Amino acid sequence: MDLLVENSNRNYYVKKTKFCELLIIDSNELKEYRCRGISVEIPPELQSMLDAEHGPTKQKAARLVVDLAASAGASEFTRCAHAHVSGVSVITGGHGLRRFLSDLSGDPEGTVSIPTTLNSAGCDREQIEEMGIDHENFLEYQFEIIHAYSELGIDATLSCTPYDRGVEMESGIGSWAESNAVCYSNSYTSLMTNRESGLSALATALTGWAPLWGLHIESNRIPNILVTVEASMENLADWSVLGDWIGMQIKPEWNLPWGFMPRIVGLPSNAGFEERKALTAAAANYGCPMLWADGLTGEAPEVTQFEGELIFAENDLAERYAELAPTGTVDLVVIGCPQASVGEARATAAAVRSHMELGQKIQDSRLWVFTSGYNYELLQADGTVDLLEEAGALVLKDTCPEVTPYNRSKYNHILTNSLKAEHYLKSGLNRLPTSVAPIQECVAHAFNPALSEGPRPLLDGKKAKPLASNKTHQTSSVTLYGNGLPSQTDWKITGKAMVTDVPITYLGYVNRDSGVIEEPGHPLDGVPIEDTILIYPKGSGSTVAPFVLMGLIYTGKGPKGIINRDVCPLTLPAASLLALPYAHGFDDDPTLAINDGDSVEMSLENGQVQLSVLSRASED
Repeated sequence: MDLLVENSNRNYYVKKTKFCELLIIDSNELKEYRCRGISVEIPPELQSMLDAEHGPTKQKAARLVVDLAASAGASEFTRCAHAHVSGVSVITGGHGLRRFLSDLSGDPEGTVSIPTTLNSAGCDREQIEEMGIDHENFLEYQFEIIHAYSELGIDATLSCTPYDRGVEMESGIGSWAESNAVCYSNSYTSLMTNRESGLSALATALTGWAPLWGLHIESNRIPNILVTVEASMENLADWSVLGDWIGMQIKPEWNLPWGFMPRIVGLPSNAGFEERKALTAAAANYGCPMLWADGLTGEAPEVTQFEGELIFAENDLAERYAELAPTGTVDLVVIGCPQASVGEARATAAAVRSHMELGQKIQDSRLWVFTSGYNYELLQADGTVDLLEEAGALVLKDTCPEVTPYNRSKYNHILTNSLKAEHYLKSGLNRLPTSVAPIQECVAHAFNPALSEGPRPLLDGKKAKPLASNKTHQTSSVTLYGNGLPSQTDWKITGKAMVTDVPITYLGYVNRDSGVIEEPGHPLDGVPIEDTILIYPKGSGSTVAPFVLMGLIYTGKGPKGIINRDVCPLTLPAASLLALPYAHGFDDDPTLAINDGDSVEMSLENGQVQLSVLSRASED
């Protein structure tokens, strides 16, 4: 039965359904698609995609959109104005991305329904020799990925800063999957987006629809921690340090359903685009989707009580710089993570010019400046590119320091002005010791390698500060009840539980070949996720997470089932598309009720998941 639904400023017809026993085409085989335990109003356009009237690609996308809607408890769907898809570089998306895109090929109807842009690639194809990339078949694989996205109708902008020219900002709902872009758009513009994964953003791009939930809803856009800044914040890099520092202070007991969203007081009100960009980009390292800064953003909603209050003092800034300062030989200096704005590139050029006037030159292209293709043309027109190249720097477009594979025969210690770069360069993406300093100091090191001499620093996970955990050993019997995914039929699995109350960051911190967690300080550091029932609050870090997880599932190195405490668009998409048993929304916190190592049974029946402990692990 169809009925008219009225919604403030729009009307549309929907079909009331429980998605019972729909026939779908998947891998050229008809399979029964039965979604139980959920009633949702589906716009006719989206329903027709579920019914395979627009081909198998849009059908898969529609299923994912509905699964996310059910998990998020969304009561309706919304049209989106724009999508931005992450997961482009060979070293971020990896095998999972290439295989998934290959599975989507050959569908003439499988093209995007709304304007969609693409994140940065792993190289500048015109300067790949200058970058010295030592990665077998890298260029072939990279442009296989870009071509596949282009075949879907996506504009291959290859930029991680869609808000910095190239995309006209507007009011409404977006579906963005680059973490720094999500935080920037929500904080400073009228485009509202959840922190989507590359897969959920792609699903919205293909269908044009997204569940209305999370940060789409004004009542959820509320600050949950208070940060008072007492440091002077005189340098651009100070803002990057601050954003990252806030994320490092988050405690597991704080209730942050949409991630930490700070109200920041005490910042200079004359900050420009570059400062605001640096702050949100670094805060996004730890999952921040939005922030308020007095005088720089819209006025923050009133809050009677914050989950936590932090003070960022002058000594905190100084201590962090001391921790991040270069020790030992610096092999390469990189600027532009996220991709450098015109202002950031010009500031770098100004610092370079002061050394050139003394007759100095950069040897061995020790300075790389990364920017978008759009900004590259502007910088080329005003002479900035020529100046930097004349000094001996390499100016790269379409890529970013985070997603580039470095030649380890040449580069083993990097200096940057970005805490976003530092966060991911040290991860399993490249495992490069990385130091941080302001632009002027970075440039000085590029000209003079002798500024920091001695052995290169080594990544020593043993010195990492343990991440806070509230887990205690449990002995009583327990059975918990939660929710499954609408797209999954009944299942039952048993196995060893792998449990943490600390989020898991798949990109860079879970080995994409072995499935071993490789995050110093994490309670599960060094433990493989293979063949476990993996229980954790949610994913964190990069929005490319589901491609890493998909790759592990494809190769048999992934878990046999996943339980998330919180709604997790970084984990759910891989489980949805590859039919991995998945559950969420339990009556009690499963990360605290289940011990790591317990033997458990997990089953789905009529939309409800039952999780039972079969035997408890012994306490170490």
